[in-house]
Amino acid sequence: MPISTGDKLGPYEILALIGKGGMGEVYRARDTRLDRIVAVKVLPSHLAGSSELRERFDREARTIASLSHLHICTLYDIGHQDGTDYLVMEYLEGETLTQRLAKGPLPRDQTLRLATEIAGALDAAHRKGVTHRDLKPGNVMLTKSGAKLLDFGLAKLRHDVRPASGSSQLATLTEAITQHGTILGTPQYMAPEQLEGKEAYARTDIFAFGAVVYEMATGKKPFEGKSQASVIAAILERDPPPIASFQPMSPLALDRIVKKCLAKDPEKRWQAASDVCDALHWISEEGVSGIATSPAPRTGRRWVLVSALACILAAAVAAIAVWLLKPAAPKPVTRFAMSLPPSQVLARVRPAIAISPDGTRLAYAAGQLYLRAMDGLEARAIPGTEGARNPFFSPDGQWLGFYAGGKLKKVALSGGEPVTLGDVAAAAAFGATWSSHGMIAFAGALTSPIQQVSDTGGNPQPLTRLETGEIRHILPEFSPDGVSLLFTMPTGGGSGKVAVQSLKTGERRILLEAGFQPRYAPSGHIVYQQGANLMAAPFDLRRLAVTGAAVPVIEGVLPLQYSFSSTGSLVYVPGFLQAAQLRLVWVDRRGTEQPVPAPPHGYVMPRVSPDGQRVAATIAEADSQIWLYDLGRDTLTRLTFEGSANADPLWTPDGKRITFKGTANRLFWQPADGSGAAEALTSGPLSPNDIPSSWSPDGHGLAFTQDTGNRSI
Repeated sequence: MPISTGDKLGPYEILALIGKGGMGEVYRARDTRLDRIVAVKVLPSHLAGSSELRERFDREARTIASLSHLHICTLYDIGHQDGTDYLVMEYLEGETLTQRLAKGPLPRDQTLRLATEIAGALDAAHRKGVTHRDLKPGNVMLTKSGAKLLDFGLAKLRHDVRPASGSSQLATLTEAITQHGTILGTPQYMAPEQLEGKEAYARTDIFAFGAVVYEMATGKKPFEGKSQASVIAAILERDPPPIASFQPMSPLALDRIVKKCLAKDPEKRWQAASDVCDALHWISEEGVSGIATSPAPRTGRRWVLVSALACILAAAVAAIAVWLLKPAAPKPVTRFAMSLPPSQVLARVRPAIAISPDGTRLAYAAGQLYLRAMDGLEARAIPGTEGARNPFFSPDGQWLGFYAGGKLKKVALSGGEPVTLGDVAAAAAFGATWSSHGMIAFAGALTSPIQQVSDTGGNPQPLTRLETGEIRHILPEFSPDGVSLLFTMPTGGGSGKVAVQSLKTGERRILLEAGFQPRYAPSGHIVYQQGANLMAAPFDLRRLAVTGAAVPVIEGVLPLQYSFSSTGSLVYVPGFLQAAQLRLVWVDRRGTEQPVPAPPHGYVMPRVSPDGQRVAATIAEADSQIWLYDLGRDTLTRLTFEGSANADPLWTPDGKRITFKGTANRLFWQPADGSGAAEALTSGPLSPNDIPSSWSPDGHGLAFTQDTGNRSI
């Protein structure tokens, strides 16, 4: 019978249609006996004549009834009325994972939490002998209580071993790929054995789980193509790019978990969902991802260092041979840690450590410069280097360059007073390198390219050139032969692009779209940072080209704090720089706090809308973006998606738009309801740092701060 609002199926009064799929319709209904809202899934009468569909519908009822888990949708009742079969399930308020992913990737902590919940649900199902066979974002509901696994219409009970016939296929796959069996599921999340029509079992679900987690972390499907055939070919033949290539701040441990889930050979996957749960719990509990596992105390600071760094800020420095990157026969590797005296605190804002070219000495900045032999126990202070930062060695290892007091200087390690080479704004001191041709390249002013000066002093000259839309160039690195230069092009939010320039021809190219602080390694690689991960990519120095995929070297390196020697040694400071996990609170004039039920995040600059119903705030996590929290509905929604450094939200007086600082530190505004894209309010090829401050009451004028590097307007 046709179902409409007001009809009853047994004691269930139909209120509204809330979902419609190929096999069933889902209605919001009221249980008149218990006076509660439920979801009623109906097999329409025009489909009820199909024995295969009725079997699937019945299978779903039997499957859900056998399961009891916090993160699996609960079955309340089954029934049959006037030729209509129906299931009664708990009513879930929220959105599907598909709907959430339409807004972009999930934050790391949310990805880990939801992945753990879904894996737990799969483990519970597998222990009952149930294989889902159609795990995908559309079958995961996100609710206040966490993830809920839905739709067991394709599930297989352990005793249900009869092969499915062609009529039970989904509409998206109208023909079997092979003659050996039937394909059930959604192609982009299906394991190779499932595509080949073979038997599906627990490890098949684990493959789909890996595909779902990959999409949660990156916002992209692991296997894509222009047609169904190309998607299937991708699943059977190719591996997806590493998660870190899309989300630099993502923990490498998560990448490894997902990669093992997505192994083509089922025998090489995780053997049970419980193993995946354990691995995910380990990431969260051990802090491998750099995520604080509990809310930090309220503080006025925007950034905190998690405990992994706090205990070694004194400061531990480790060394490792990088020829492990080579496929040649392995050489002995030495690993050790150095601890600084309690009275010394390592500088953290700029590069603070450097290893000599021959790998025998370590220089570091801790109030002044110190020099320590790698085989020694004590470090000696270098006179005249008080307030120094960013140490770097000369190619012969006899001099040490540094910034101090707005000057670029050098000092002989054999003794003597420091020598001034030129003026450099203190805020611009962001990397320097010394070539074998007697030139020093360094980061110039806040809106300038790389500068160079002779190591005997003189007037600095531009070495690189800013193109339209580029903010500045920083962190230079001369090649070993001194004829090319690596450098970083910041894109905001602590991220950037890696570029190389030939000093002979002036030709420049982008090597990596996501990377920071590139360095040459004697193994024939360039090493760079992505978040707290140190990555290495094979590099052809003659052609100035990356020649292969990047591989992870070390996880958990404090940004900017690593250095290589020409002998293959690496020194680095371990740790993570992570946004504090804060909670929003109301504070009255007496200082009394009232918590807001929004989840903890790295909130920065929360601003209440003019009507008092919403809060706009930057969430400074994997990529800084503007989010909106609805106080009445208790929902957190992402507003901005373009770029990775959107911050400082400011409501217009009518509450219809939000102004913010975005790409290239320019001002933008965007409709607060998400109905339109961001529009630039300020422009310029060398845009300074614009920060919105206040709108006039009539909404016709905006006051903002403009930081040009030397002064604010």
